[in-house]
Amino acid sequence: MLQLIGFDGDDTLWHSEDYYRAANEAFAAILGRYVDLGDEAVHAGMLATERRNLKLFGYGAKGMTLSMVETAIALTEARISAADIHRIIELGKDVLQHPVELLPGIAEAVAEVAERHAVVLITKGDLFHQERKVAQSGLAGLFRRIEIVSEKDADAYRRVLGEFGLAPGQFAMVGNSLRSDIEPVLRLGGWGVHMPYHVTWAHECEHTLAGDESRLLTVTAPAEIPAAVARLDACAAAA
Repeated sequence: MLQLIGFDGDDTLWHSEDYYRAANEAFAAILGRYVDLGDEAVHAGMLATERRNLKLFGYGAKGMTLSMVETAIALTEARISAADIHRIIELGKDVLQHPVELLPGIAEAVAEVAERHAVVLITKGDLFHQERKVAQSGLAGLFRRIEIVSEKDADAYRRVLGEFGLAPGQFAMVGNSLRSDIEPVLRLGGWGVHMPYHVTWAHECEHTLAGDESRLLTVTAPAEIPAAVARLDACAAAA
């Protein structure tokens, strides 16, 4: 049977990607004063820079802001003004200070799952930013442990399971990202509940999962999570 249920943070417990999207649109508008590339070209340049910088800056608003500055300098051939560099930095600060707005029904869903299973929060990104969001969410007391990791890969999940003394088959992860929340857990032999968010960062859309993964259930709203976990629990018990 399942002994531990993990929950993702951004876009699973609270809204996040919308704020990054808004910052990127404002960034494209700033660059539009210098270059006539179109928003898609600007976004593509930004994504390429972010991917190159992930191993240096990690995930989150601070890395995004530094990548925005680098992209702006490159695309404008260093013609961008100091005033507009400052505007870009302010965009990053706005993302870091955005309000923590829970998805409707998620608090009740986590609480219901926590009545039957130990639950942990496993999220990635900037440490200070994630700590602030966890504190402001009001959900911290529901979790047995809160893990803020630099990358959500098989090694990270294996470490968490090892600390709890559990096998992968005793663990299920709930999240919006197939790449970060679901695929590594399934590859280890665990279980997954995928709850898609209405927008997803392009980097998180890349995965190798098939459409008929037997250890994966998909839900459309937080209210469906407890029943999905119960179904996976029964499958785990049978296995």
